Amino acid sequence: MRKAQAKKLPLAPDPKFNDKNVTRFVNCLMWGGNKTVVLSAFYDALDKVSKITNEDGYEIWKKALNNVTPAVEVRSRRIGGATFQIPSEVRPDRKISLSMKWLIRFSRERNGKTIADKLANEIIAASKGEGGAFKKKEDTHRMAEANKAFSHFKI
Repeated sequence: MRKAQAKKLPLAPDPKFNDKNVTRFVNCLMWGGNKTVVLSAFYDALDKVSKITNEDGYEIWKKALNNVTPAVEVRSRRIGGATFQIPSEVRPDRKISLSMKWLIRFSRERNGKTIADKLANEIIAASKGEGGAFKKKEDTHRMAEANKAFSHFKI
């Protein structure tokens, strides 16, 4: 790196829950660049979650995000002509980023009519410890456990 690393811009909290993580999640969810549309879809998804589970949708979302958050991951490192998968702890900022990306990715892959339906179903599944995003976390942890023998090659 030649230049100084760019400063992270502070995020504005969302209007309904006053939470910066909601803004971050909506920014990841956004494709077309129309934030208000995506924000309303996210709020619709949380309303659907609260209708289905009879609990607070925001709390269920936070629980789902927490369930999907990985603690360890594997990183490739080339040593002496061979490539090893080396388990390493995930930085706190990256943990949140990965969990949000996985939740969004697997909700998009679900079948449903609108993104709000898909997202609601994935949030409910993740909060119960099911679904694609939770499975991805489990697979990541399993891979790190399998490659624990190479942990002395720390990056």
